[in-house]
Amino acid sequence: MSRSNIHLLDLPNEVLFIILRKLTNIDVLYSLLDINNGRLDILAQDKIFTNILNFVDIDNISLIDRFCIDILPRIHHNVKYIILEPVLMEHILLATVYPNLTELKIFNFEQQIALKYFTDESSLRSIFRQQITNLILVNNDTNESISSLKDYTKNVYANILNFFKNLKHLTIIGPYVPGLSLCNLPSTTFYSSNLTHLCINMATFDDCLYLLDGRLKRLTTFNVTVYSINNSSTIVHNMDKLPNLKCFSLETLFRFQQYDQILSLRRMSYLESLALYVCVKGRNRIIDGSCVQNDILVYMPQLHSFTFYINTSIDTRDLSYNLSRENIQQTLVNIGQQNATSIINYHTTYAVACSIFSLPFAFDYLEDVGNIFPNIVFSYVKCLLVQDNDAFRHEFFVRIAQSFPLLEYLRIFNIESQLLVDPLTLSSDHSQSYSMVEYLHLTSLDVGYSQGGNGGLEVQKYVKVRKSRLLEVAQSTTQVAQSRNK
Repeated sequence: MSRSNIHLLDLPNEVLFIILRKLTNIDVLYSLLDINNGRLDILAQDKIFTNILNFVDIDNISLIDRFCIDILPRIHHNVKYIILEPVLMEHILLATVYPNLTELKIFNFEQQIALKYFTDESSLRSIFRQQITNLILVNNDTNESISSLKDYTKNVYANILNFFKNLKHLTIIGPYVPGLSLCNLPSTTFYSSNLTHLCINMATFDDCLYLLDGRLKRLTTFNVTVYSINNSSTIVHNMDKLPNLKCFSLETLFRFQQYDQILSLRRMSYLESLALYVCVKGRNRIIDGSCVQNDILVYMPQLHSFTFYINTSIDTRDLSYNLSRENIQQTLVNIGQQNATSIINYHTTYAVACSIFSLPFAFDYLEDVGNIFPNIVFSYVKCLLVQDNDAFRHEFFVRIAQSFPLLEYLRIFNIESQLLVDPLTLSSDHSQSYSMVEYLHLTSLDVGYSQGGNGGLEVQKYVKVRKSRLLEVAQSTTQVAQSRNK
């Protein structure tokens, strides 16, 4: 058979499935249903194309109408997971009955959505109350739109657990997620006898401890990002063991001094998986492998997965011993972390940060990288802070581009050096000989501080981004970078 005579319908189903899966499920259903071809009609209604429906970013009203009138009633029994925005919730969810719908992801979620739909008067109450077991909210609230975290906790977070009676998995993500705040609220706030998986931001580490006081007895997986860790010596928390908690992830957005607070993780003696991203300051010793083993890991005999980034910022004048990368590396080997590595980075003459982390690096943010860093690929990092007390050379930016292929935000910070970039690199005689360093995904270049004053303009001369991206050179520190560096 000549190639010109091959028709789509001549292909076997297995090949058609491969081709059609290149399209979205919405496109497959919209294009193939009701075109007077029984075979394609059956293929389009397969569970591969009907279990998950994503309506986000669809602004074609006629397409939505056709789905609600013709398509959804035909495939309703197959639909298990719907992804949409609030503006389409009633239109889509009330178009038919979905007997097997259990998962829902809502983009651009805001407090007013909870106040409107998560109530007994809601037209969607039956689906929300009885069917949804897995809820993902992509938050669109801003810090300015929230009166207080306690009110937000009561109106949104607590209300979700009260309203969704069969909820087992709750994930709340977004550019900014208001922190769950439980301090001074009743112990029945944010209570559930069914919830097993939770991913959320919390105002303080104390709120995290409140949450683990027994109000979520069936919780097995807990991923939390904490805005601050403060001294809570006046607060007495329940320190009973947590036999059901098997997976725990903690990320801190701010540097903190109260390292002893982390020791409360010892009660998680049944953990099988632990992830830590913490940045500590105000110590006279760096946190190395020995500290991690003696302070945390020895209390978790069932642990088989440990992912970590632990950064200690110290004043070298307070050190009681010589800082050596070889010694730090040996402490990691001693606790079975042969694949882990470390970075020692001097910000100024006396300020030094030591980072220890597991490999492959699993987090999307990395700070305290200087001129010297391991020759490895950080496959997931999108946000990077580089700082050093020595100026950066062209080769450094080449290495950054190679080691951080998905980098979107790059912040360059330097306090002591008169220039961010070595003057030889940027002299008129040499700069022309250097090739542009291309960052394919970079959207923001933030030159946070340099005594030279024009470092950002000089860096921009040979840091290249794709034309479809926005390059933003900011001479002042951004809010996010500020908070990370505190």
